[in-house]
Amino acid sequence: MTPETAGAPPLSADSNYLQWSPIIAGALAATALSLILMAFALAVGLGVSSTAPTWRDASVALWILSGLYLIFQAIVSFAFGGYIAGRIRRSVAGPADAVEIRDGVHGLAVWALAVVLGSALAALVGLSALSHRSPNPANVSAAEPLLSYELDRLYRSPRRNANADLTEARAEAGRILLTSSSHSGLSSDDRAYLVQQVGATIGLSAADSERRVDTAVANARTAINRTRRSTVIAAFSLATALLLGAIAAWAASCMGGRHRDGAALPEWMARSNSFERKRILFR
Repeated sequence: MTPETAGAPPLSADSNYLQWSPIIAGALAATALSLILMAFALAVGLGVSSTAPTWRDASVALWILSGLYLIFQAIVSFAFGGYIAGRIRRSVAGPADAVEIRDGVHGLAVWALAVVLGSALAALVGLSALSHRSPNPANVSAAEPLLSYELDRLYRSPRRNANADLTEARAEAGRILLTSSSHSGLSSDDRAYLVQQVGATIGLSAADSERRVDTAVANARTAINRTRRSTVIAAFSLATALLLGAIAAWAASCMGGRHRDGAALPEWMARSNSFERKRILFR
């Protein structure tokens, strides 16, 4: 490995193993690029999941394409942050393999810090959306984001009872509808209670309330099953994206360290660059 001939001298091998300034810079860069790519995906309709009824009706191809884009943005973002950390980190005097391992560990630190920052931002956005949706979160059912359209149709009526508490009725009905996708399905007692509640809230006859409830139960079961499939794809894509992102951060940080020290690229990287130059030359 060729030591640096300009700028700050290389650190000794017994110096601090992690240099936090490059790690923080790389993590911030990775998080920022990830937010940009995710915002672009949402703008063009490639969100990995959504509570909108139109997303639940989307094809499996769209779910898979959204998952592949999630993996792509993770690899690009973490590789970008890892390369920055490896490139701006001060070199360490020592064997080439030890220096490369240290560069890779800095890339993994960038990956870990960026994951924490992204999770914190996602939690803040979720809490903000929940607080704006209802001033009293205790009255919000877990089914409200998932079955909001089904609940709207269930209680849709121009003759709504003004004295009825629609918020509490929707929350209770949502919790009941969530049981429709269980192995035992909706119990007869819950169905009878829901029919009575809908009739008292919006002023429907018993027969109309039964038809309204049966339709809502069937639609809720379909929506929950579709959401489960999309959630499985999203979870698999997220896990794959994070795993490949860690690998990309490690490799990119090692590449940044080699560029920093003026060392030769690994054989597989040099072979890839040679193939790319030949392809451009004969284009």
